[in-house]
Amino acid sequence: MGSLIGEAKRVFDIEAKSILDLKDKLDERFDKAVILLMECRGKVVVTGMGKSGQIARKIASTLSSTGTPAIYVSPAETSHGDLGVISGGDVILALSYRGETDEMRNIVQFAKRKGVKLISMTGNMRSSLAEASDIALDVSIKEEACPLGLAPTASTTAALAMGDALAVAALSQRGFNSEDFAQFHPGGSLGRKLLTHVRDLMHSGKSLPIVTPETKAKEVISKMTAAEVRGVCGVIDSDGNLIGTITDGDLRRRLDKSKNPLDDLARDIMGAQPKTVEASELAEKALFLMEQFAIQNLFVVDRNSPQTPRPNRNDSSSGFA
Repeated sequence: MGSLIGEAKRVFDIEAKSILDLKDKLDERFDKAVILLMECRGKVVVTGMGKSGQIARKIASTLSSTGTPAIYVSPAETSHGDLGVISGGDVILALSYRGETDEMRNIVQFAKRKGVKLISMTGNMRSSLAEASDIALDVSIKEEACPLGLAPTASTTAALAMGDALAVAALSQRGFNSEDFAQFHPGGSLGRKLLTHVRDLMHSGKSLPIVTPETKAKEVISKMTAAEVRGVCGVIDSDGNLIGTITDGDLRRRLDKSKNPLDDLARDIMGAQPKTVEASELAEKALFLMEQFAIQNLFVVDRNSPQTPRPNRNDSSSGFA
């Protein structure tokens, strides 16, 4: 097993070095490529054959999900009608390590006839593909991880990394944020994480126990037991501002200290300066706050209420269990 692990480490070393070597190849051509992608009025058509084609598919997917509309087109199908998917406002991103892929010629020639901008990623900067490109990006490597030097390994890893760099650089320049990202990923756990807001999950109205500072402990317990949200109670002043909370723990601690705990008032039991969150925040933030402060409930407030300048307005008094 030791020799197998050693072989795996050798592959990691070669592929990692191939990616790091790309940093020294970056120049103004990379900047121009990103600007070209951002100024694209149509879509980015990503193309490549064989293993390069599989990397091209992934790059197209990454571009699309980060704000740059892109599709994959197989060079082999372009001579059978698929050239029709390319329009004048598009940009072509072509991947070919040797830069002499026969099937790529149709796309290159079509781009020249139609005036479509062509960006290439190749390991041969003297190839016909590089020479025909408006911008050629160097993704050459010193060696493949394959001991025979035949199977594309480090070369495809380098191309994928360069594609990711283009997509992320365009994302950064465009000001693309997490909410934009969520719009393109509405399904699954990622979509729920990025699109679910506090208002979508909070309890409100009669389901949440609310008392005043003068409410006796006996009534506080009764409200906490009867309400849908249990184990916590909000304390509001005469203006409706949330000024404190009472939890089961607060009641237990009061029982140890008071001679007549049921006659104590809410103001004597409550914890002041409660942790709150706004209804417009992502649910992930509420979860973060609850974990950070080791609390099981969090009150939702409206900080933009025109009726009060204080940040703890409880207009939509709500809680998380």
